[in-house]
Amino acid sequence: MHYWVRASPSDFTGTLPQPRSGHTAVNIGKSKIVVFGGLVDKLFISDLCVYDFENKLWFQPECSGNGSEGQVGPSSRAFHIAVAIDCHMFVFGGRYGSKRLGDFWVLDTDIWQWSELTSFGDLPSPRDFAAASAIGNRKIVMYGGWDGKKWLSDVYVLDTISLEWMELSVSGSLPPPRCGHTATMVEKRMLVYGGRVPRGGGPIMGDLWALKGLLEEVIEENETPGWTQLKLPGQAPSPRCGHTITSGGHYLLLFGGHGTGGWLSRYDIYYNECIILDRVSVQWKRFPTSNEPPPARAYHSMTSIGSRYLLFGGFDGKSTFGDLWWLVPEDDPIAKRLASSPATNIPEDEDLAMAKKTQLSHEASQKEESVVSELQKRLDISVSISVPDLQVIDELEDKEFLELASSLIGAGEKVSNNGEISNNQKAAQALRDHWGKSTPKLIQLKEIGPLLCDYQRLITRHHKSNGASDSQFTESNFSGKEAYRFYHVKSASQLRMDDIPKLLEEYKQLLSK
Repeated sequence: MHYWVRASPSDFTGTLPQPRSGHTAVNIGKSKIVVFGGLVDKLFISDLCVYDFENKLWFQPECSGNGSEGQVGPSSRAFHIAVAIDCHMFVFGGRYGSKRLGDFWVLDTDIWQWSELTSFGDLPSPRDFAAASAIGNRKIVMYGGWDGKKWLSDVYVLDTISLEWMELSVSGSLPPPRCGHTATMVEKRMLVYGGRVPRGGGPIMGDLWALKGLLEEVIEENETPGWTQLKLPGQAPSPRCGHTITSGGHYLLLFGGHGTGGWLSRYDIYYNECIILDRVSVQWKRFPTSNEPPPARAYHSMTSIGSRYLLFGGFDGKSTFGDLWWLVPEDDPIAKRLASSPATNIPEDEDLAMAKKTQLSHEASQKEESVVSELQKRLDISVSISVPDLQVIDELEDKEFLELASSLIGAGEKVSNNGEISNNQKAAQALRDHWGKSTPKLIQLKEIGPLLCDYQRLITRHHKSNGASDSQFTESNFSGKEAYRFYHVKSASQLRMDDIPKLLEEYKQLLSK
């Protein structure tokens, strides 16, 4: 029997990692866990957080490094791969905004130094949502992913000494291309479970495949690489993606992920059950836990520390998690404290507490579509989040807009709450003419907020009067799936600098209507 226990203040010292999903967490030997990157709300992050087992300490090391463009380490990203080989963590690919990444980095955790690597051979294409695993203590195998245009089914093997990639030629039947799956080496085989595939509109899968022929010694014995679909007895998990599979002695532990339910109308289901693949009996089994599990989630991390598992982060379709949970056997000291008193939540610093309070407030009033939800829509994953109308006010009642128009354009008199409508209308039109002729470099920071509000106002005026729905705002009248991409952005603070040219371009198209 195992117990879920939320981490208490006595479990850790130091600065805890901020909430995130789509990050990676790898074990470096038996001494530490390294967490890298991820996504929180609409922000991709690049921070590095380390948990030192022995000292029960979370810390953020000051890293040195040298990238091809002079940067210290990898750029912000999520949905990348990270694999540990000895004291090194190798990072490839991922996603930043709408861009898939194909850069390749290694972190030396002995001296906390990043190096961008120039690799050779059959270089894999940029991708996100791939899965990878270590082959012994020298090689890495990577399978599948999404390159922005198609699901992938290729297999690459990296030699971490020569830095040479080799695309593996696999004979026989192949699993469908997929992303959001897991890949785990078990002795001589790589096991791939779940993920999303393009066939038939993109179902989420619950299939299990084994790839043989990855080890040099078996290749020399003329075992050619090949896939085999495994149909194991027992209580198999339901189809899912965004889950984790963690090795734990004689079994593999699967936790979380999300799938779809419904028939005529699909909707997302997030999971918080534990299921194991027993390597001895070769069957699926439910993993018995005796108390309430953590909230359901996907795109989290689960790592093992001896007989303990540590769960961190994730996303449930609405919220990004920053909680830490232990999954421990019943004789573990952490489990024994359940009998004496319930665990106390780890105290948060003031800024993080305020951020979470603001996030919960937003979720209560407006269920905002996050980058992950947009990504799910792009992959044809049904998203059940509804987005109420934004509170868009008329420009003649928008004091910030009118004051900017007056100060920037020089419309004459200072705008007051009771200023004349004719003067305000002239000022508003003059400001729109100014934006219509501007380039992104000419837009000042103080203009971005009013520009975003006026952009949303014009969308509402042009389309809501015709009875268009919120979902139509994201697809109608512009080419491409990212049309009207900023309609649901609540604040200019959520925009990145590289969003400004796109926002201005869409705004100018609205002015021309």
